[in-house]
Amino acid sequence: MTAEFTVETEVIRILPIAEEHIESLHRCFDAVARERKYLARIQAPPLESVRQFALKSIENAAIRLVALSQEENQARVVGWCDISPMEREGFTHLGTLGMGVHKDFRRHGIGTRLINEAIGKAKEKGLERIELGVFASNTPAIKLYEKAGFVVEGVKKKARKLDGVYDDMIQMALFI
Repeated sequence: MTAEFTVETEVIRILPIAEEHIESLHRCFDAVARERKYLARIQAPPLESVRQFALKSIENAAIRLVALSQEENQARVVGWCDISPMEREGFTHLGTLGMGVHKDFRRHGIGTRLINEAIGKAKEKGLERIELGVFASNTPAIKLYEKAGFVVEGVKKKARKLDGVYDDMIQMALFI
């Protein structure tokens, strides 16, 4: 599965993560995390942790997609979307969604394409529920999730206090 489209003059491909994408994914994840707004982390975990997570995902054919921009002779990860299925008995019908898009590539439909591809894969795998948490201040992401069919299930008030500022965590779910 490869989806391909153009953003301005760049061709973006969406495909399952492969081993050669891991270092670029780590850099993209770290760039988004260091914005200190959108992710629960304020920096990426160590590269080796990301590598082990990605390799396990590849081995298990998990839903881990990357958006790639071709730059010179190398593909660069500019976004990702994953759905981690629960493994605990009684919860295997659901997965948790995580995603991000590098700030230089936002507002071009990459997030929409990533989430739609991931939801399609979740349907194929037989998942019945996808859930996520999103900070209330992240209104573009909330709009994206609502557009994809997610509904608000609850709010964790003052879930994060970062740099002296509180932010609520909105819990959302999509029923397939």
